[in-house]
Amino acid sequence: MSLTSDSWLALIVSLPSAAATARMRIWRSVKALGCAALRDGAYLLPANVEQAAQFQTLADEALQEVGQAWLLRVQAKDMAEQAAYQTLFDRTPDYTPWLDELAQARQLLPTLVGAELQRLQRRHARTYEAIRKIDFFPGEASIRAEAQWRDFTNAVEALQSPGEPQTTAGRIARRDRMQYQGRLWATRRHLWVDRVASAWLIQRFIDPSARFVWLNAIADCPADALGFDFDGATFSHVGERVTFEVLLASFGLDGDRGLLRLGAMAHALDVGGATTPEAGGFEAVLAAARKRWPDDDALLADVGGVLDSPHVHFSTHRKP
Repeated sequence: MSLTSDSWLALIVSLPSAAATARMRIWRSVKALGCAALRDGAYLLPANVEQAAQFQTLADEALQEVGQAWLLRVQAKDMAEQAAYQTLFDRTPDYTPWLDELAQARQLLPTLVGAELQRLQRRHARTYEAIRKIDFFPGEASIRAEAQWRDFTNAVEALQSPGEPQTTAGRIARRDRMQYQGRLWATRRHLWVDRVASAWLIQRFIDPSARFVWLNAIADCPADALGFDFDGATFSHVGERVTFEVLLASFGLDGDRGLLRLGAMAHALDVGGATTPEAGGFEAVLAAARKRWPDDDALLADVGGVLDSPHVHFSTHRKP
């Protein structure tokens, strides 16, 4: 979360000495909200963050404990004071221990499999998201954390889905869809963005009678199968295009506005570059679907329905 603010909210709380439990509860709450402690019982937040709305709840809780509470709006008098307030929200002390733990976890990855990898990734994702949520003024620590988290998730993905394709040079030959009906198609198991989108594209627009085999290893690809999204496959990355985009060009589908938009989304999520507004939402939906459907056939059926809707939308509306 990134913002600028010259307006702040201060919560001042005073509780009777007998209210130790309430004091601890409020302290844990302000810490979770990302407040800066000005002194014991005095806390600060930027006024325009969503967490600030919860200050009133904490003030009411203090009053219920026969304490006192004041909720004040504070205005920085100049740029120097503004900078001083922002410095109070430096999240480097939060990111540093997490990055140390992440580095240790990174070394453990080759020794883990399946559910162990997923549990480790989920645990670190929860910590990272909790810090990001209260990182109101991202700086160098935030940039470093984002890069390390991207490296970690890519490493996990590589272990879960070995054989990520390398791009090749060359032109993309135009193919006749009628010559590709009722075929066996093969790609790596544990479908992720480019593979699941490509399988959906094949099933919906290229070969409605397609059969799929999900490979544990590329070497297991049947001789009569059309491979996609792995090195040496019939359809894989060419130049700057990911497999989904290569299939579009190969079968003359690149005039479909909806498919082009989905191709841009798949490209952004698979290899980076300019993103699309729907990319983050689709990635979250796919991640959740992979937890629900460990079987790739079921995953494709579920996520295929998800892709149908944005395709129709972007095909019929010029503006999202």
